[in-house]
Amino acid sequence: MITLYRPGSGWLHRAPAGPKALGILVVVLAISLLPTSWWTAGIATTVTVLAYLALGLGLGELGRQLLLIRWIITITVAGQLLFLDVESAVSNTSRIVAAILLAALLVLSTRVADLLDAFERVLRPLGRFGVDPSRIALMLAVAINTVPVLARLATSVREAQRARGAGSNLVTFVVPFLVVSLKHADELGEALTARGVR
Repeated sequence: MITLYRPGSGWLHRAPAGPKALGILVVVLAISLLPTSWWTAGIATTVTVLAYLALGLGLGELGRQLLLIRWIITITVAGQLLFLDVESAVSNTSRIVAAILLAALLVLSTRVADLLDAFERVLRPLGRFGVDPSRIALMLAVAINTVPVLARLATSVREAQRARGAGSNLVTFVVPFLVVSLKHADELGEALTARGVR
């Protein structure tokens, strides 16, 4: 599994995985439930910037994360503008981007093993009903890591296209991106199968 964990000594890195995940989930839900308006976009942006600054990751890391998801932002804005007015498109996109960037805080500051342990502890009571906590914990950990991994794959595809002299064209980007995404999914599935996860 590709890990995006960045070692650090700040309080975010030292915080237990469970409470940290819960805190980030609460903030993301609060932003998601805001009404659609210009000020919602401002709040989402401000909360995200302040989170990166307050947690010691800085604007440099925020910029790197934004760069990784630039294609997701582009596709989201374009899709929204097809069906909604500009205010709604900007507001919705800013909330989606804020959610992704805030979720990245969890992945950047928590080892995958710690996330798995936290999810397993929370899900353990469901074992009485035939639910396998370790399997669900693994699925959740993979899901949390998926967005940043796809963002990195998108960056790699774009860089490869630039090296070949290809222009910025969304259509010529989508097909190779889907191919490498599906290849990554196959490799991840094979790795999980090799470890006995079915």
